[in-house]
Amino acid sequence: MFAALKTHAWAYPALEVVHIVGIALLLGNLVLLELRVFGRGAALPVKDLARLSLSLALCGFALAAASGLLMFATQPAELLSNRAFTLKMLLLMLAGCNAAWFHGRGSLTRLDALARAQMLASTVVWLAVVACGRWIAYL
Repeated sequence: MFAALKTHAWAYPALEVVHIVGIALLLGNLVLLELRVFGRGAALPVKDLARLSLSLALCGFALAAASGLLMFATQPAELLSNRAFTLKMLLLMLAGCNAAWFHGRGSLTRLDALARAQMLASTVVWLAVVACGRWIAYL
């Protein structure tokens, strides 16, 4: 499979498209939920919106993670020595810790100032992940 990613001209770009679609599903749905946490769309029940948006965000994460692992497998040594890649991996861990904290403390039911700060931090971190992902090609 890894050989196909290196030998077929369309394989790696197609994998990049899958990665981008995953990121779009993830980030788009997190921003949608963040807008609701900040009071936009108040007529929408938070729990119902969260159930939908978080399930789509998880599908996006699964797509991005699977495609990212395949892309990593094609050039691990180069990526491990790339500062943007290293920063991206650290930011992914930070995003995961923030999500665990958010859900662990029941922030969706509280919708307090800390919940809003966690959502804002999540979006900023994910945008930084995307930026680092783009910088990988240039460092």
